[in-house]
Amino acid sequence: MYKLLIALLLSCFSICTNAQRLGQVTFLDAANFSYYSFLCDYNVLIRVTDEGRIIEWGIEYMAERYNYYDPKLQPYMGRIEYYGQDEDSAYRGKIKSIGTCVFTYYNHYETEIKIGKLRSVGNILLDYYTQYDSPDFKGKLRFIGTRIVEYYSSFDDEAFRGKIKSIGSTPIKYYSTFEDKLIKGKIKSIGSLVYTWYSSFDRSDQRGALKSGFYRQNIGDITYILRQ
Repeated sequence: MYKLLIALLLSCFSICTNAQRLGQVTFLDAANFSYYSFLCDYNVLIRVTDEGRIIEWGIEYMAERYNYYDPKLQPYMGRIEYYGQDEDSAYRGKIKSIGTCVFTYYNHYETEIKIGKLRSVGNILLDYYTQYDSPDFKGKLRFIGTRIVEYYSSFDDEAFRGKIKSIGSTPIKYYSTFEDKLIKGKIKSIGSLVYTWYSSFDRSDQRGALKSGFYRQNIGDITYILRQ
């Protein structure tokens, strides 16, 4: 009986500590960062900008026949709470919880650039680049839990300056300005996965489309999604 109780407690602890995680990173036009998606209980996705703002939440829908995921999330019908009018002015009226996932925000005593930004998504702590860092990525996410987010600087190639350079140990590379006009700025690789694209020299119905690689790929426990 004692061993069963211990096993149940460990199981509950494991569920709680793994209830939230960074599940997806989405890029628009296969080139520009769009949003992070945090996966919470009951398969709820919380979409967050790189400046710490919740923009959407819900359930991801996949068509059974074509293995296609609808970009628009299905509404979450569970409980949603907001911070009341008696809370700190920095997050008054903002979302407090979606289901079992609780959100905290930086209050008005924090560094100015952080005020009102998401501080945590469930058990995941978030931190940001401040005015003491490069102006190229001031105010953008710096840490997602233990993962550091790095960006290309203004000294890098014009086609990818300011874009995400790495998330944790996963590097992200882009095609430079010296490449064909249809593919410059597009993602060249994420981790060890290489992407190639049809160029201006290919058939008109293929130009700019993905030639090799996958629009949706799990890399380092995160699903990277390239939208055209």
